[in-house]
Amino acid sequence: MPVIDFSLYLITDRTQTNGRPLGTVVREALAGGVRAVQMREKDLSDRELFRLAMELRGITHEYGARLIINGRPDIALASEADGVHIGAASLPVAVARAILGPERLIGYSAHAVAEAHRAEADGADFVTFGPVYHTPSKAAYGAPVGLKRLAEAASSLTIPVFALGGVKKTSIAELLTSGARGIALISAIIAADDPRSAAAALLKTLEQHAIHP
Repeated sequence: MPVIDFSLYLITDRTQTNGRPLGTVVREALAGGVRAVQMREKDLSDRELFRLAMELRGITHEYGARLIINGRPDIALASEADGVHIGAASLPVAVARAILGPERLIGYSAHAVAEAHRAEADGADFVTFGPVYHTPSKAAYGAPVGLKRLAEAASSLTIPVFALGGVKKTSIAELLTSGARGIALISAIIAADDPRSAAAALLKTLEQHAIHP
């Protein structure tokens, strides 16, 4: 199983960059210390997705960072990305694993504890779990799961759990105390005026509140 060596999982959304090229924002985030990026741009054509994946693959390579492609094992393979992130509407985890092989990462978006358990049983390497807090971008997934369910998922899974949904710097301490390995987020970095400083501040807070074995 691939090693999960990051605590901050950056998810892209080029509509939140305030007009800046996504590659520029991602580069700044990486310069601030981010070491895992999920490319999540579902509205692009296959050709556009591939071109963007190749651009981000080049940038992430420069910084020794992971690139994960949302929902598309074929794009992940074609761009030599580090893995894929899938959910209930995507290919099953076992099918994605058969396509990608044992060395690439598979993340899964879980919104319930039972769903997270199924993802682990099927071979996912980590899950994002949420939305923990209310956030407009995740309103379609129902009410926030809250810290109690996050703690239940984190304590009952053997794979890492990343808290997702409405995550801010001020919530990191309680998320890690609840058992999350780390955090997954979009706007706190992608929409920040200074993505590099925002990333660095989040990583510093994660380190300060890390639960060491």
